[in-house]
Amino acid sequence: MTRLIRALQWLLKAFIFFTLFAFALNNQSDIRVHFFFGTQWTAPVVIVVLAAFAAGLVVGVLGMLPRWWRLRKAFNQSGQTITEPAASTASSPPLSSSAASASTAPPTITPSPVNASRSTPLNTPPDTPAFYGP
Repeated sequence: MTRLIRALQWLLKAFIFFTLFAFALNNQSDIRVHFFFGTQWTAPVVIVVLAAFAAGLVVGVLGMLPRWWRLRKAFNQSGQTITEPAASTASSPPLSSSAASASTAPPTITPSPVNASRSTPLNTPPDTPAFYGP
């Protein structure tokens, strides 16, 4: 089953590559991009498209960085730790990367002792019931 999935992933990657390669071959003409104050840039269409894609990636990552930093800071201040599953031991022989990812469970997050005693979720005030049933 994993061989089939790997083959399908390889075929999808090959299809994407050849589609982009055909796009690059069909769009070799130069275009002119006009900026402010009369400046301009002349380059092939493929280069302009790739530059726009890269600029979009950079803007997206820069826009998400503050949230990532806030979440990381909140996690570090919460006192929670990430622990490995109990099934993995140091004395077991090393596995290949594909077997290791298929046989081990994801790490679990254990709450700190301060948060473990709460009976309501952390995002609700103490006087609010945790369950709104009929």
